[in-house]
Amino acid sequence: MFGGGMMGGGGGFGPGGARFGGTDGWDYEQIGSLTDWTLIKRMWPIVAPYRRRVFAAIGAMTFAAITEAAQPFIIGYGVQRALDGAEMRELLTIGGILLAFALVSGVARAFQQLWMAWVAHRLLFHLRNDLFGHMQRLSLSFYDKEEVGRVMSRVTSDVGQMQTLLSTGLVTVIQDIMMLVVIAVFMFFADIQLAFLTLVTAPVLIGVMAVWQKHAQQSFIRTRLAIAQVNSTINQNVSGVRVVQSLRREATNLREFDELNRRNREANLDAGRLQAIVMPVVEILSTISMILVVFAIGMRLFDGNLTASAAAGLAVTFTLYIQRFFTPIRLIVMQYAVLQRAMAGAHRVFELLDVEPEIVDAPDAVALPDIEGRVDFNHVWFSYLPEQWVLRDFDLHVKAGEAIAFVGHTGAGKTSVISTLTRFYDIQKGELLIDGHSVKDITIDSLRRRTSVVLQDPYLFSGSVAENIRYGRLDATDEEIVEAAKAVGAHEFVMRLEHGYQTNLHERGSNLSVGQRQLISFARALISDPRILILDEATANVDTRTEKVIQQALETMLQGRTSFVIAHRLSTIRNADRICVMRDGQIAEIGSHEELLEQDGVYADLFRMTWTQLGSEELARATSPN
Repeated sequence: MFGGGMMGGGGGFGPGGARFGGTDGWDYEQIGSLTDWTLIKRMWPIVAPYRRRVFAAIGAMTFAAITEAAQPFIIGYGVQRALDGAEMRELLTIGGILLAFALVSGVARAFQQLWMAWVAHRLLFHLRNDLFGHMQRLSLSFYDKEEVGRVMSRVTSDVGQMQTLLSTGLVTVIQDIMMLVVIAVFMFFADIQLAFLTLVTAPVLIGVMAVWQKHAQQSFIRTRLAIAQVNSTINQNVSGVRVVQSLRREATNLREFDELNRRNREANLDAGRLQAIVMPVVEILSTISMILVVFAIGMRLFDGNLTASAAAGLAVTFTLYIQRFFTPIRLIVMQYAVLQRAMAGAHRVFELLDVEPEIVDAPDAVALPDIEGRVDFNHVWFSYLPEQWVLRDFDLHVKAGEAIAFVGHTGAGKTSVISTLTRFYDIQKGELLIDGHSVKDITIDSLRRRTSVVLQDPYLFSGSVAENIRYGRLDATDEEIVEAAKAVGAHEFVMRLEHGYQTNLHERGSNLSVGQRQLISFARALISDPRILILDEATANVDTRTEKVIQQALETMLQGRTSFVIAHRLSTIRNADRICVMRDGQIAEIGSHEELLEQDGVYADLFRMTWTQLGSEELARATSPN
């Protein structure tokens, strides 16, 4: 920082600290506000392109259900004929028919599963692409407010749950419901009275299932909320492990995590208890139906209305039908947890897809032509939150090729100035022009093609050094990559790496030093050949030797370009054409280094404070033009 904390660290765009939730409509508590049928209806446009396969799978499912439901009837008839003394040839024929039905059913089920798997994997392929593309388009304000753990959970866990929903969850439920209907039809075909006795427990079963479903849905919503909090906490603690360990927070964080994990456990136990209660109820109702059917058959046999063989055949038939009728209900109960997790995941995915980017091109936006680099802030007002102004009537006019530096305390508005220039955020009042073009009237892509930003904490991606330098300009040749690296002083250390420019970097470039990562980010910015260059405390994390290399590189980078520099060290801003001292979202002082010292105002006070902290000898080295 400029003189031990007098100027804000920032190093990024946005207000920080805010979160989506409750009032913003992206909160876990709101899962229950969207019904399952609404979700299913919303999925149809995604499924529609594959409807032929879906209908074919449903057809196979229906055919399988009919052939499976016919088998108990065939078995019962075979038992009756065997007791009646039928010839072996007839019994073999019945057995052959039963085997044929079983084979047809198996083949139909196989095609059903293959076709639904085909549909599910293609749906998920396109959904992942759509979701990733949507996340790329979301405005920076979304990521400033939302926790990374929650967003990552949408893309990984919830998309995976949707795959489960599409490939097995919904298919299983539809299949089980279809089996219930078909079995009921066959039971009535076999014997109307026994069918009614079998279904006499249905109203009780429906009531139990309705009550259970209502409470189970809320229970599973709580489990989703609990696991999301657990995942978010893990993500934050892993990402901030240096801070955690340096501040000795391990024990405290473990206690807090233990409480969150305990809530997650209790939420899952509650869900398990509900399932444990309803399963015995289903078994009891199944047994009651069985008792009623057996009693009715016995009464008919006792009254002489049935022969022994017919009674045996009906007993076998309805025993199998009762088992098969209640089995889908058991499966639905067992699948409910999976289905609810999948539905919740689908809700979260669609909710993320519903988040609209705040920064978008105007309908009549045009591409920004080649520019000189003039920038005009005309009485600009800007806030991250309504009426909490970060920039207040900010007025600044920058000539093409001019180097402008910003200094000031944390929260003075330095980073907000450059974040509005690149349209990471839009201003609320006033006008922001580049070469006379309002930034709101030009396409975002063309604006950012002509600007380049280097942040305090450079982010490098997994991949080679060359790929990272080429990241913003894919058509850059290997020669141009080397030239850019040489210009910023990165070539020497890159060539010392094991595979030079083809050396693979770890995530965030963790196998490079902070200074090396910053030099790569400078090369990445330079190769884009921007007309406007923005440095947001870009030298804050480098050592004195690296800073000297960067300072030499800056002379090359800034030459002929309009530049905006948020200062961290005096050496970064001393040679700026003008230095803006920010205070409360306005320019308190403006002028060159020498002019501001002569004014003996805020900048001079900051300078003297730096002098006191660094010492005159070190300050002389820091401020030396050489």
